[in-house]
Amino acid sequence: MTTITTIEQPEINTLEAEGFILATEWKKICKADVRRFNAFTKADGFDTRLGKLLQQLKDEGGQRISSQRLKDCGIHVVDKRRRSEALWFVENEVEARQFIAESKKGFTSLTALQAAMRKAKPSAEADTTTEGEVKSNVGPEQADSKAVNQQPSVVSKAEIVKQLKAVCKVNGINILDVIDDILAEYADNAKTIDSKAA
Repeated sequence: MTTITTIEQPEINTLEAEGFILATEWKKICKADVRRFNAFTKADGFDTRLGKLLQQLKDEGGQRISSQRLKDCGIHVVDKRRRSEALWFVENEVEARQFIAESKKGFTSLTALQAAMRKAKPSAEADTTTEGEVKSNVGPEQADSKAVNQQPSVVSKAEIVKQLKAVCKVNGINILDVIDDILAEYADNAKTIDSKAA
């Protein structure tokens, strides 16, 4: 009687195999995160809608929205940081969308977008000194006026119109309605100035 002996095949190193599988899954997760971020920041996306709602609630009663008001609207269940980021996104929408458009890789979250935008802004540290420099003794009022004078170049009318069109398009707003609102506010301000002068 002959016995059959099986020879076990040597296993490929399981650490490398597991690493390869995890790397593949990570790439899928990152792609899904970018797709989700893009969907959430569209005009009708979750973060944009949440930010607009929070902005309206903020306009009702000052800088801070009461806990009761958040409960009334049912958004008290949304993480506080997520609400804060959504509000930030809506309040800085033009700059944020422009930054996203200029990005090569895209973003996976508003947290990452905020961090990247903060990092991209030049740090204005007039008071910091390096070796050999003398610290400025300019007063606060003078420092403020200097900061205003040192800001980046002024935005042209054409750029403002371009950005306004982009924001209106993204949010599904008729630009003529915005123009009417601006004209109405200008007319109200002019009446107020005229009544004070009289």
